[in-house]
Amino acid sequence: MADRVAVIGGGLVGLSTAWALARRFPALRITVLEKEVRVAAHQSGRNSGVIHSGIYYTPGSLKAELCREGRRRLVAFCDEHGVAYDACGKVIVAVEDEEIPALERILGRGRQNGIRCERIGTPALRELEPSAFGVEAIHVPDAGIADYPGVADRLRSLLEADGHRIRTGFEVETISRHADGVQLQSRFLTVFADFVINCGGLHSDRIARKAGADPGMMIVPFRGVYYELRPEARRLCRNLIYPVPDPAYPFLGVHFTRMIDGRVEVGPNAVLATAREGYDLATWSLRDLAEAAAYPGFRHLARHHWRKGVDEIHRTLSRRAYLQEVQRLVPSTRLEDLLPCRSGIRAQALRPDGSMVDDFVMIEQEDALHVCNAPSPAATACLAIGDRIVDRVEKRFA
Repeated sequence: MADRVAVIGGGLVGLSTAWALARRFPALRITVLEKEVRVAAHQSGRNSGVIHSGIYYTPGSLKAELCREGRRRLVAFCDEHGVAYDACGKVIVAVEDEEIPALERILGRGRQNGIRCERIGTPALRELEPSAFGVEAIHVPDAGIADYPGVADRLRSLLEADGHRIRTGFEVETISRHADGVQLQSRFLTVFADFVINCGGLHSDRIARKAGADPGMMIVPFRGVYYELRPEARRLCRNLIYPVPDPAYPFLGVHFTRMIDGRVEVGPNAVLATAREGYDLATWSLRDLAEAAAYPGFRHLARHHWRKGVDEIHRTLSRRAYLQEVQRLVPSTRLEDLLPCRSGIRAQALRPDGSMVDDFVMIEQEDALHVCNAPSPAATACLAIGDRIVDRVEKRFA
């Protein structure tokens, strides 16, 4: 009988991992367990839709390596399987002279990472994005946009066509070891596996603990609030317009993003979410809030960055305050141009000392591997991440 592998999480990382396993070990029986009724229901289907180039990431880091490789793999996958994407390029804009040194550091990182990028002045910026304001900018031709839910759906169909199972509506409540292997128990169903790969995203730390692993961190959810430009205002953004990010935070700031369906989204900001899946203020989880409040890492973070937190909350509650941030990049944006839009959740991993975990983290057990941190650019890098995970565990199936 072939080995059995259970992949927890039907997002892009989980599906890519299952697909990489299926291609490398065709006889392997794989089951993907997803607690929602469809795949890509959370971060994978609620991200900005951007294909990242890798320009921001520390040279030599896993994020930088996987982003470069993942972008190439993603574009090839979309070409082969007819998933919509557009390598449209983006600009990163310094709106005042004080931001130019940070812009230069980003440019230096991009060149060290082998990214096609060039520094441009105001005239070239206006040619690319006529409505954008900036004193200098970086043009990144290899950035783009993709239909990430379409990528996830295609991976699901490929796996099912090869005879593997995608079990939706299966929330892993307990994990235990038995003679038959690892038992994964939901409310109504049980699955046994010889090996488990945890790609649980927002819940990856909790799943790891259920399996007896100590991730050494906790996922704290931050809600990103977006607006959408009304159709008459979509002309304000041709492709992608980004600010110079604050290096103290892992967020890229409020930016303009043309989506694959032609809409233009503006955002996100970042505030503590009222639940790990709290996409609106009406969704609360006392457990999630109490857990975050009691965690030393969050208390350290809040104590050191409370002013930033107050600013983000103000922008969340005030559309006019949000508009002021938007107008730094595109001054002609008006209040009536901003329409309410979806929100997303960033699963930010924090260490007990309050430091933010910025790179990918994988923790191994004898019968499991836990992907406890898969931050942006995980969507761009998903196919490369899947292969890297299989590299870590392939000796168990060879």
